[in-house]
Amino acid sequence: MAELSLIDDIRAASRLMVRELGFMDATVAASDYPPSAVHTILEIGIRGPMTSGELGDFLRLEKSSVSRMVRKLIDCGELRETPDEIDARSKLLSLTAKGRRTLEALHAFGRQQVRGALAALTEAEQRKVREGMTLYAQALRQSRVGGEVVA
Repeated sequence: MAELSLIDDIRAASRLMVRELGFMDATVAASDYPPSAVHTILEIGIRGPMTSGELGDFLRLEKSSVSRMVRKLIDCGELRETPDEIDARSKLLSLTAKGRRTLEALHAFGRQQVRGALAALTEAEQRKVREGMTLYAQALRQSRVGGEVVA
């Protein structure tokens, strides 16, 4: 069992990261969108078209929240809905040309933010950050869903 001071230090670092990454702001990543919308654009851009249900499961958001957010992103011209060729009852969400431009801007912003932080570290420290964050994220998921941590 991890000691309480270790747990509290990790929790404090997690809260600081959330604040430093701007997730306490109404909008994030130099965009006009809230965190859930930014993550939607990023994940659809990275993973490709998906249904609202898949998006909600992946982002761990309620169906009603996903529905409202997707509608706003469609109305803003970031996303489009198209019928699923395999299941006509489903609609796939994908990025529009505007959405792809937003995606590139989000990637540029995020990469610059990380690049700036890593500049203060040695190469060995940079690798430790990557390894530690990857292990911690995987452990968080594993503790939520159960099962084995996958490297």
